[in-house]
Amino acid sequence: MSLRHKIFISAYACEPGLGSEIGVGWHWVLEMSKEFELWVLTRESNRASIEPWIARNPEYAGIHFLYFDLPKWARFWKKGLRGVRLYYNIWQRLTDRVVRRVMRENEIRVFHHLTYGNALWPVSDYGSRQTFVWGPIGGLETIPEDFTRHYGLKSCLIERLRRFAVRSAVRSSSFKRRASRADLILCKTEDTMRLLPQQARQKAMIFTDVATDTAIAGCSVDCEPHAGLTCIAVGRLDAWRGFDIAIEAVARARKSVPDIRLLIVGRGVDRERLEGVVSALGVEQAVTFTGAVSSEHYRTLMSQADIVLNPSLKEGAVTVSFDAMAMGKPLVALDTGGYTRYFKPEYSIVIPRADRESSIKQFASALERLSDSRLREAMAEAALTASASFTWANHGAEICKIIRATIDGN
Repeated sequence: MSLRHKIFISAYACEPGLGSEIGVGWHWVLEMSKEFELWVLTRESNRASIEPWIARNPEYAGIHFLYFDLPKWARFWKKGLRGVRLYYNIWQRLTDRVVRRVMRENEIRVFHHLTYGNALWPVSDYGSRQTFVWGPIGGLETIPEDFTRHYGLKSCLIERLRRFAVRSAVRSSSFKRRASRADLILCKTEDTMRLLPQQARQKAMIFTDVATDTAIAGCSVDCEPHAGLTCIAVGRLDAWRGFDIAIEAVARARKSVPDIRLLIVGRGVDRERLEGVVSALGVEQAVTFTGAVSSEHYRTLMSQADIVLNPSLKEGAVTVSFDAMAMGKPLVALDTGGYTRYFKPEYSIVIPRADRESSIKQFASALERLSDSRLREAMAEAALTASASFTWANHGAEICKIIRATIDGN
């Protein structure tokens, strides 16, 4: 029996029982541990949830978890997502010595930078000099001004700065150095891959970081039959997630589907503006903001919905979209050039991202089409069938295959 390859993984966001990037980091590590011997560096704050989970699941006890955080007095300003960019950059620089020491002591030759998968943010200098797997990465996607001019002043300025940051970053020596050193680059979107240096694109491939969770696959809650068409959109209320597009589409669809309603699940800085959009369109009775909800309540709301909407203008609410597949819910989404490539017409309606007016018009048209219950039932059945091919077990086998090929090729 051949020895298992040793891999060091930097996974700042990695914790059981959560969604989004944190859940992605966790599932990714579990799947890779089936084939490789892993040393996983994550935040000290994740220890309290990781160690009890490992104790209940001893088959994963072979994963070597390492924890690091700044002292409490040095991170008093970091709370939740507030200050995450600065803290993450500090964390990466301070953990480089941990990466170097552990990789040398254990004769580890492979470094995988997993989370955060933002191409603009730094990685371990020592790790990137080894056999280096980078990603899945994103962060190079930008939103056209045709959309952003409808945002609030702060969000509009942020997107302008982001466009400038991306243009500057792809020309920077640090970005080019990371791309040059990488032996395999996994890109979340076509935009990210397109902006890599030309030589680096030969080492890159489009690869989503999400799969369907078997814990939610087929999940259903006893629901009383309800009248009308219930749509749900989930995620942080940030302007770039396009909730305003969903609201305007619902307002237009009401002309032919008067009993349509929209649940917006999540909290965030854009809520006040979105409520203003609802008021201006006079659809207060059709749109409900739930705020943040528990994971149990989230599953209940998803189960009760007829359609899941993801109007995000770049990679966002990807986990929710795969949950829709797993729960047998038709998905309506804007094409981001990434995860949407996995969603076929049999169980979803993926709308090409054009100008804002066209996007809203096509979104509304999709909702009108899905007011046909027979079509929804057919798409729901197709979604459940498709979800069996997109489980973490299957995705994990694919992950291990391409990483093993990279290691063996070096």
